[in-house]
Amino acid sequence: MGKKYSLRILAEMTGSRLVGDPEHLISGVDSLESAGSEDASFLANLRYREQVKLSKAGVIFIDPDTEITEGKNFLVHHHPSLAFQSIVEMILNDKELKSGFEGIHPTAIIHPEAVIAEDTDIGPYAVIDRGARIGRRTQILAHVYVGPNVEIGEDCVLYAHSVVREGCRLGSRVILQPGAVIGSCGFGYTTNSAGQHAKLEQLGIVVLEDDVEIGANTTIDRARFKETRVGRGSKIDNLVQLGHNVLLGENNLIVSQTGIAGSTKTGRNVVMGGQAGVVGHLEIADYVMIATRGGVSKNIDKPGKYGGGPVMPLSEFNRQQVHSRKIVEYAKRIEALEERLNQLFPAEPVATKLY
Repeated sequence: MGKKYSLRILAEMTGSRLVGDPEHLISGVDSLESAGSEDASFLANLRYREQVKLSKAGVIFIDPDTEITEGKNFLVHHHPSLAFQSIVEMILNDKELKSGFEGIHPTAIIHPEAVIAEDTDIGPYAVIDRGARIGRRTQILAHVYVGPNVEIGEDCVLYAHSVVREGCRLGSRVILQPGAVIGSCGFGYTTNSAGQHAKLEQLGIVVLEDDVEIGANTTIDRARFKETRVGRGSKIDNLVQLGHNVLLGENNLIVSQTGIAGSTKTGRNVVMGGQAGVVGHLEIADYVMIATRGGVSKNIDKPGKYGGGPVMPLSEFNRQQVHSRKIVEYAKRIEALEERLNQLFPAEPVATKLY
């Protein structure tokens, strides 16, 4: 039986305002639909507010603007999802789910010139190459490869089968999800008159600043001769590709299957939806949001929301989408007008088939 927490304690821990029974006990977390009387839940989206009335959750995290339902317990917080997450981590942070390998595993291969700080865990079959430097409390899990002269800061976590190639630098509190590849060779070739492709060796590095997280099977190419850089606090989803010499600003959010071609530079707090694409050698301003499948083909110099391919202001794109869904209706109207014109002016027939 897991530990139980009173709503009084949860309110104090999360800085929330309690509405309801302060002695009610919580031992789990679940969705609004599935939660029981000992589970905490939260309202993530206003579209689910009707579920709040039906939910059997013991307590629900809401924001101050959400209507209170009589007879239910609520924890009111300006950021209910964030407050709820702290409860999730406290309740579900089960030591049984953590790696059982502490310290340096005997099967790890560590070059004698590598420098490993105190309190570092290096898991089975990890390889730490010549001149690598790893900071305190960093966890290198099974089958990770850290290349020559790589620098990794403190409190990082590199999950299984992630790769950091030669010379790359990771700040502190960086997370690499399984299969992430940092410093792969950029896609650079020159083609001769015979149509043959000669490789342009990429000899730069990748720098990931503090508090960056890289998703599973995401690849970030090393620069041709300088650096590819991901700014502090940026979070990159699974299956993303960053080309060589990309400079990603601070606190960017890049969603899965997005591709950013080489030498593109983004500002701070840029957001790109899933499957967005950016051609190379562009600049994107601070606080730009690119909708899912947005295609960026030229510089964006103003903050705002953009969509479509090529991208345009999102409001304009949405209007175009509304019109495009009515294209058959518009075509029928035009043909009806043409038919009317032919009746009025039979000597000058108009006949254009639009659908």
